[in-house]
Amino acid sequence: MNPTQIREHLQTFLSPSEIPSDQTAFLLDQRKRYTSENCLVVQPQSVENVQKIVRFCSEHRLPITPQGGNTGLVGGSVADGGIVLNLGKLNQIRHLNLADNTITVDAGCILHHIQTAATEAKRFFPLSLASEGSCQIGGNIACNAGGLNVLRYGTMRDLVVGLEVVLPNGEIVSHLHPLHKNTTAYELKHLFIGSEGTLGIITGATLKLFAPAATTETAWVGVDSIAQAVELLTQIRNQFAERLCSFELISAYALELSSQYSKLSQPVAAEWHVLIELTDSLPRDDLGDLLATYLYENGYENSVLAQSEQERQNLWNLRENISESQRVLGASIKHDIAVPIAQVADFVETCSADLQKNYPEMQLVVFGHLGDGSLHYNCFLPIVDNRVYDEYEDAVNSIVYQHVLANHGTIAAEHGIGSLKTHWLPHVRSADEIALMRVIKSQLDPHNLFNPNKLLPKNTA
Repeated sequence: MNPTQIREHLQTFLSPSEIPSDQTAFLLDQRKRYTSENCLVVQPQSVENVQKIVRFCSEHRLPITPQGGNTGLVGGSVADGGIVLNLGKLNQIRHLNLADNTITVDAGCILHHIQTAATEAKRFFPLSLASEGSCQIGGNIACNAGGLNVLRYGTMRDLVVGLEVVLPNGEIVSHLHPLHKNTTAYELKHLFIGSEGTLGIITGATLKLFAPAATTETAWVGVDSIAQAVELLTQIRNQFAERLCSFELISAYALELSSQYSKLSQPVAAEWHVLIELTDSLPRDDLGDLLATYLYENGYENSVLAQSEQERQNLWNLRENISESQRVLGASIKHDIAVPIAQVADFVETCSADLQKNYPEMQLVVFGHLGDGSLHYNCFLPIVDNRVYDEYEDAVNSIVYQHVLANHGTIAAEHGIGSLKTHWLPHVRSADEIALMRVIKSQLDPHNLFNPNKLLPKNTA
């Protein structure tokens, strides 16, 4: 069934506003690597219409690709035929429950809007991402997003209390009541968190809220090595415990790029840099002094403490603008990886040496969330024309992932597997694990209609 025929059928139960007249913006992925083809984009305005669309697809054996804010980097929300189901018009805050410290939302709610609703209620929703102005919470859940505050609050898997999911047969599994303890059989919500839309379409979620920070202290510390940064992390955790909210690692080159892009001075000169943020739900005048004193007494004098909110924002801008600042280098081969924190230094040292032995002209931009061991490890080959750099990608990935796996890490820490990394999944998950995943997929989606050819490798058996 072609897109015109699909449109004719869907027009019998969807309103004109639920089938965008201009579909272009939904067809190209964030990195402009993948384009949806031979498909129709729909934007249902109710959960009931999501069910109707799914039942229609099931009846006609049409693939259905869920899409949130389309901010992913691994080709997870592009389609080859069938329907792209964009959740952008399912975007209401359903309920705020201060007694249970939860907020119930539609899956198409933009992350920033949820943060704002929590703030207005004098609460805090901790998920924080560079794309928070456009990414949608359903996509965040489907990819088990992490972001800047994982160290204290965990990933989306830790922040979801309950889910509402439309299954491939059009039925709903819904547990949105804020039940904080439940030991009744399997916890099914964890099947869908991180499943990248391959098992069901998330239409609603109940999320944890927290007390807002009454005190925030932010420091920028220059260190000689990643090993020294890891030692500092260990010490700060021991000294300040749950007040440690963020612990970001930035290479000298990444800082140089961001400083030029942001038109902000580099806080200190060093080979490696750490951005530390402590928060407390109580007003405390002494927390900054305690942090400054601790850094000085333990040999971390090459540091600055933000003295105002503007200075704090400047420090965070230097961190958050790294991604944009890289664009001057041209096309990149990006790696969203994680290794145990104790292995980060060894990974960076050995992998970087191996890459630059094979590609002496390569420029590496390294930064990320040292507090949970995840890194953005981006490789640039200036001599390679942007149009042909894909030819180098498998070779570069082979080197990087070899070192990731040697250090007991993972090839996907935040953005998922999508289309880009399916052939790498057998390197990080055992044959038995993948077989079990296939069983789960076939039971819930026997016709392989939900986001086909994503996450799981092609079955060659």
